[in-house]
Amino acid sequence: MLVHEERKIKESFSEIDRVPYSAIDRFEAPFLEEWLSRVETLTRKTQFVGGEWVKKLETRLAKEAGTHEARVCGNGTDAIQLALRALGIGPGDVVLIPDSTFWATFEAVCNVGAKPVTVDISLDDLHVTQKEVEQAIQQFSPKAMILVHLYGWVAKDTLSIRKLCSDAGVALIEDSAQAWGATIEGKSVFADALISTTSFYPGKVLGGAGDGGAVFTNDSKLAETVQLLANHGRFSKYEHHLVGWNSRLDVLQCAYLDLCLDYIPSRIRSRQFATEWYRNNIKNTPLQFKSPANNTAENGYISVALLEPHLRENLLEGLTEAKIGSGIVYPLPISEQPGAKDWLGGSLTYGNTKQICESVINLPCFAGIQEAELEYVKYHVERILK
Repeated sequence: MLVHEERKIKESFSEIDRVPYSAIDRFEAPFLEEWLSRVETLTRKTQFVGGEWVKKLETRLAKEAGTHEARVCGNGTDAIQLALRALGIGPGDVVLIPDSTFWATFEAVCNVGAKPVTVDISLDDLHVTQKEVEQAIQQFSPKAMILVHLYGWVAKDTLSIRKLCSDAGVALIEDSAQAWGATIEGKSVFADALISTTSFYPGKVLGGAGDGGAVFTNDSKLAETVQLLANHGRFSKYEHHLVGWNSRLDVLQCAYLDLCLDYIPSRIRSRQFATEWYRNNIKNTPLQFKSPANNTAENGYISVALLEPHLRENLLEGLTEAKIGSGIVYPLPISEQPGAKDWLGGSLTYGNTKQICESVINLPCFAGIQEAELEYVKYHVERILK
């Protein structure tokens, strides 16, 4: 790089001294004003549990997701457990899950008494493929599978996996905690799923002001079962048809998420800009940026790249010194987690997940990130890896 070009770039981010990995505090001015107003109103009216805000959010979520039904709950882990139980998955049943996912996917299977079996992922789009799922079905005879859509995009083989599971009599749950706003062949990833879930953890694309989750389906009976389970199996105030638990989403969270939905399109565009900017502008380095498949569209949740392990450690250290946040999503296969040993029902692996875990790295990406911040990251990444 020519000296004057480098000087020009440095001047463009002269006021930047750090870039966080994630930031959830870059509120739009109208958003913050409206949210504080809602908090005051709900507090004065002591509207905290149930009521019109819950119904309003569920109706809006279903419309945005392209499903007939949406039921909110206490968190994303509960959402998976509710989906499993609504499908009748319980003690002794085998459930396939990707070997690369957040621990909650594995945990939810264990919590309903089922046996999780991990399936290796592809080096291509970092998700499970039809080939691996087909082999796992033949080898383990599962009753269900959880297909996880990671990194803000959809598994490229989603449609064929849906058909494969349907034909094989395997109930398919789709964990879309990271995929709000992601599409496949122009449709929401939620739209045609048998049953799917999401998380409203604050760091998610559609994040709340605390924990929260939701279950989506086009089956009204499944939705009714989910609703009963999430509210003590309650059919009426003192009439309980199922043994469930308390996984209600409070009104303040519903009001917050409802407001977030007004801003989601622009927030997703901001994230998409960042992930695409990295791919287009950080070049001539060993970083291999990953992209969603051509039949899908991402929501920009996370920027994903692969880098040889010894180079990754050097880059992580260098970014820390430059006050640039970074992540590793995820550093260990589920099958190698210390807590998995006594619960794991089996594993189908070719070593891909471990290879990815040892080389994946995530650069800063969040709604509201500025181009100058991206330039700052680029400058230091290229400096460290040159």
